[in-house]
Amino acid sequence: MWKWIRRLLIGLLIVLILLVVGIAALIGYDSAFGAKVADVANVRYPAADGTELVGYLAQPEGSGPFPAMLMVHEWWGLNAEIVEMAEKLAAQGYVVLAPDTYRGSVTSLVPRAIFLRITTPEDRVDGDMQAAYAFLAAQPGVDAARIGVMGFCYGGGVALRHGVDNPAIRATINLYGDTIADPAAFGALLEPDAGPVLGIFGERDTQIPLSEVQAFDQALEAAGIVSTVSIYPEMPHAFVNPAGIAAGGAPREAWDQILAFLDDTLKAA
Repeated sequence: MWKWIRRLLIGLLIVLILLVVGIAALIGYDSAFGAKVADVANVRYPAADGTELVGYLAQPEGSGPFPAMLMVHEWWGLNAEIVEMAEKLAAQGYVVLAPDTYRGSVTSLVPRAIFLRITTPEDRVDGDMQAAYAFLAAQPGVDAARIGVMGFCYGGGVALRHGVDNPAIRATINLYGDTIADPAAFGALLEPDAGPVLGIFGERDTQIPLSEVQAFDQALEAAGIVSTVSIYPEMPHAFVNPAGIAAGGAPREAWDQILAFLDDTLKAA
């Protein structure tokens, strides 16, 4: 019996090794031959440490001054889908900067996306977001008094942190990203003149459970922050995207809610 147990354990170990090697090979191939941030980036600006950062800048027609938005990508990195979302918002009269918070990395593979998310230092990302804000605020045609931030998934959490860190932000939108449950931890959002917060979440999201969303909503209310947290029935994670918006239903309703929120905050201001 022990002989068969040992053989089973050895077999499981071999499978595990092959799995790890296979994932490593996929990540390596994707890094070398997959999509590149340079394929979509169209602007460059400096980080606080002197590193050259890149992003995608989308602009509406006309000379402005326009309200503006920082739009943070999902855990895949700065890709063509975020570019499409930036252009979609720019068509509504906003200057939009989608910063590359991974500093050059982008992927379409879940294992590498997980790797990028857990290995990218939060403090560096937060510093790079400040650099992105400064670049956006300095753009011709941007009204620096009407800048907001939004993000999707990983980017939703980044956007919320930036709203907490940057008192100049006038609107914060978190689409199914990391949340805050402590009413005392909202930083700049606690200031009397802070902009409002919008949260968009899906009822069937397995990454952000309803209990976490409800705790976030309760913390915002307890902190006295003007906010709206919406939970869309039957929707999974990452449901607001170009294809979903085009198809209609809840993704389009969420997008319309975002536009109405921005009209009432940044445009109305």
